[in-house]
Amino acid sequence: MQPYHPMRSGRQPWLGIWTVVFLVGASLALALLAHQVFAQQKSPRALVLTVEGAIGPATMDYVVRGIRRAETESFELMVLEMDTPGGLMESMRGIIKAILGSDVPIVTYVTPQGARAASAGTYILYASHIAAMAPATNLGSATPVQMGGLPGSQDPPADATPENDTGKDSKRRGGTPMERKVLEDAVSYIRGLAERHGRNADWAEEAVREAVNLGAREALDKNVVDIVASDLAELLRQIDERTVRLASGETTLQTARLEIIRMQPDWRTRLLSVITHPNVAYFLMIIGFYGIIFELASPGAVVPGVVGAICLVLAMFAFQVLSVNYAGLALILLGLGFIVGESLVPSFGILGVGGIVAFVTGSVILMDGSHRAISLPAIGGTATVAAGFILWTVTRFIGLRKKHLVIGSEQITRETAVALEDFQEAYDGYRGHVRLSGERWKAVSRHPVNRNDVVQVTGIDGLTVSVEEAV
Repeated sequence: MQPYHPMRSGRQPWLGIWTVVFLVGASLALALLAHQVFAQQKSPRALVLTVEGAIGPATMDYVVRGIRRAETESFELMVLEMDTPGGLMESMRGIIKAILGSDVPIVTYVTPQGARAASAGTYILYASHIAAMAPATNLGSATPVQMGGLPGSQDPPADATPENDTGKDSKRRGGTPMERKVLEDAVSYIRGLAERHGRNADWAEEAVREAVNLGAREALDKNVVDIVASDLAELLRQIDERTVRLASGETTLQTARLEIIRMQPDWRTRLLSVITHPNVAYFLMIIGFYGIIFELASPGAVVPGVVGAICLVLAMFAFQVLSVNYAGLALILLGLGFIVGESLVPSFGILGVGGIVAFVTGSVILMDGSHRAISLPAIGGTATVAAGFILWTVTRFIGLRKKHLVIGSEQITRETAVALEDFQEAYDGYRGHVRLSGERWKAVSRHPVNRNDVVQVTGIDGLTVSVEEAV
């Protein structure tokens, strides 16, 4: 019998497990402590985004992702460097909602010198926690306008007096009920933004109603903007120790020693800016549709199917970002289907004309009023090409009806044949054999026929043809 030894007891495996657990816990605690120390020693940072050109869905996606990154990575400040002529109202409202709900202070800075924050840019400037401009920049022209539209829907003349205008009130209120509705909504919206940050609400209303503009110094004097700074470094120095109002409450900015981190537009933003243009998305959809149709008509061609599938997916992605009227989209697809059906089912233009009407109607109503409409020349050009295709198809069908058949008994009666021998007299005329379309046929004629005579086929009865002298 062996003596008892503690290292050989059944408790040894448990001792190893608890040792591993202790080491893992200690490692995690040390890692957490090191992360906290590193975070405390890490210098405060400012995230800088650049917005150039028209504001659209791609811009909204870029700015919203920037705000989310600033919140997630605990940036002290986000600066939106802006130079824009304006853009789409729906995209502008999406950006403003993200700014108003942000937990990170956001500065909109109109820069470089010579830049502008017109139309939608003015609204975004008013919505920001700090509004700043570089010298020799301007803002204003915030009157909402309808982009695109149908012929005949022009604005009233500039000197026209609206029905509800009086001599005592010279404010512009719009010449039609729809214009008044959009204008008053925009006025109320920008006044609310101005009052939230204590800026000049009266001038904001004037910018909407009368499309007035201000330079940087004038804007500062009229309390439209908070800062005029020649560069980003000076801007950060001027806003240091300022108190701003966030969604979570007031906070004091500490911007004297911020590290600048720039977030440039990536491939996603650049791709979105191209394919979300209504005309581009429109043509992508048409190319995709016809590519799939050609692939189904000629299986194995591969190229039309691949190109069509890619274009169709890109178009659907663009329509997801854009505000699309799905009744218009359905009419476009129905019209394209009728146009293709015209080439498969000879309806002598009925399907084709119906397809063009559905296609044009759907194209016009595809985009709602908050986005740029598809340009009428693009719609007209596409419809003209489709009409030309239909006209060619119809004329081809009419031409084919005028031609005689090339197979069957109807075709044989239009052929000529060569006598292979002298015909012999019989009870029903003269009989013999002829060569007809490379084949040997029995033939009967009411008149004598000699060898090698060319005869005209006039009828067929089973395997015997009736012939007569060719003219």
